[in-house]
Amino acid sequence: MLRTHTCGQLNAAFVGKEVTLCGWVAKRRDHGKLIFIDIRDRYGLTQVTFLPKDAGESYKLAQEIRSEYVISVSGIVTKRPANTLNPKLATGEIEVVARELEILNPSLTPPFEIEDNIDVSEETRLKYRYLDLRRKKIYDNLILRSNLYKIIRANLDRLGFIECETPILTKSTPEGARDYLVPSRLSPGKFYALPQSPQLFKQILMVSGIERYYQIAKCFRDEDLRADRQPEFTQLDIELSFVNEEEIFSLTEELMRAILKELKGTEIKIPFKRLTYDEAQKKYNSDKPDLRTELKNDFAFCWVVDFPLFKYNDEEKRWESEHHPFTSPCKSDLDILESSPEKVKARSYDLVLNGNEIGSGSIRIHDQQLQERIFKIIGIDREQAYQRFGFLLEAFQFGAPPHGGIAFGLDRLLTILAGESSIREVITFPKTSAGICPLTDAPSDVDEKQLKELGLAKIPRPPKAASG
Repeated sequence: MLRTHTCGQLNAAFVGKEVTLCGWVAKRRDHGKLIFIDIRDRYGLTQVTFLPKDAGESYKLAQEIRSEYVISVSGIVTKRPANTLNPKLATGEIEVVARELEILNPSLTPPFEIEDNIDVSEETRLKYRYLDLRRKKIYDNLILRSNLYKIIRANLDRLGFIECETPILTKSTPEGARDYLVPSRLSPGKFYALPQSPQLFKQILMVSGIERYYQIAKCFRDEDLRADRQPEFTQLDIELSFVNEEEIFSLTEELMRAILKELKGTEIKIPFKRLTYDEAQKKYNSDKPDLRTELKNDFAFCWVVDFPLFKYNDEEKRWESEHHPFTSPCKSDLDILESSPEKVKARSYDLVLNGNEIGSGSIRIHDQQLQERIFKIIGIDREQAYQRFGFLLEAFQFGAPPHGGIAFGLDRLLTILAGESSIREVITFPKTSAGICPLTDAPSDVDEKQLKELGLAKIPRPPKAASG
């Protein structure tokens, strides 16, 4: 093995033992005949001391190494002198007196210091994201994400949920944000779409009898970006059969309580406060109220319920869905669907945390005829409905159970839990606000051969008109 211990493992109990550590050079300090190196790996940092009499030829090699060199060091663990103990480090009681040193790989001078508080542009950090990820602050955010996934899976598995994957290459069903389209080489002139959510597939899973489904799913939306949005994002998708709103609220609240307790050591009170859409707009002028001051708990959750089912698109002069067209209307409003769509309430609900919508869901339509009525109101005739959603409508004819669910934006939730201002700080390889990946330079040009195979051609955009 290359190493016997990690750089965060050693303490006074190891004094006198010979060890081998591997990692990156965090700092090098040359005090004449005494050279100190801090070696770092994902587990922590250990001080290594090089003395001419102990290290021999390795002492000369230690004079050559620089920050971020990858090295292997063997030596004896010793107790630090009392005046050099570092209580801030888990390894602060000891140091390793080096005997052998191997440079596993040198490094260029990094474009920025591998430290938490650095003054460097975000674009530079994202271009050299592999260096940025070495910073403890960003690394800890990724650990937070990993631990969140473990908590989610443990809790939902315990409750009898089945984790199912749904397709990434699927059918374009434009309703809302733009789809990302993928041309098909084997079906010239036709396209797949990247999913904006697993919505239709999870409803079909309910028809399949799965009853309790979840997925930590990648989703894609071709929309304008800002601090809390990315073209690709991760959501926790949940769907259940034979449920009502109260059961979904209870499930969600218990899950959030477990997440906050295990990740942040914070106890939150349940049930969460509930507000109707009208109450939230009247009292807070927002359907995403920040209740931290009012509730006095750093993490202030609330439900917003009774949304309008429809909203009117003034530009297109038509009704459209407030959330999505698969949301069930309140039973008491079924008689006024066509006559007074503006009065119809939805069986939908949003979960709000500290003024941010982190989850949204609804009781779904499971009746084919009701689904067709909704489509008609929002301007999708029967022919269009079957062209876009025929596979769902057909499935409804084979015994679709009542069902409902919710989806949570995990990037947004993690941003709040980590105390960050941008979701880019909790994503491994994020895009900029312009949708560009500085690391890989995506999106990028492709060669003519690839385009020809797909039956595609570039159409130059007309130049922008001069201003002024």
